[in-house]
Amino acid sequence: MAAISFTINGKSASVEAEPDTALLWVVREHLELTGTKFGCGSGLCGACTVHVDGKPLRSCQIAVSKVAGRNVTTIEGLSPNGQHPLQKAWVAEQVPQCGYCQSGQIMQAAALLATNKQPSREQIVEHMDGNICRCGTYPRIVKAIQRAAKEA
Repeated sequence: MAAISFTINGKSASVEAEPDTALLWVVREHLELTGTKFGCGSGLCGACTVHVDGKPLRSCQIAVSKVAGRNVTTIEGLSPNGQHPLQKAWVAEQVPQCGYCQSGQIMQAAALLATNKQPSREQIVEHMDGNICRCGTYPRIVKAIQRAAKEA
């Protein structure tokens, strides 16, 4: 075990964990931030997407030791009251069905809008490729991102 310190959702955190523990498990089990979901465990579905220093990464594939001293943002940190333009657009477009993948989808989309305020439909589709929704809500995801881009 090692003490690993980093910033999560704007607050300092220090956890005792094996250095190779996946960030996903530290976020969910040590810090009790359960918005980030376990999907495939192989970094293929995107359900566990978080931001590390502003970049979307699969938390199931990152050892917690790799985020020491860095900034991690989870869905809970995107907006303290759920009023991020993407969260509002997700509700307005009624995106979720089962909802399991949605936090990862929103985190992936937030990274896009942070670097491209007005992405084209093609840019949205390309950027979101790799975040899987087994309910097939892709058309509503694209509409929600377009709405958030207009209203932000």
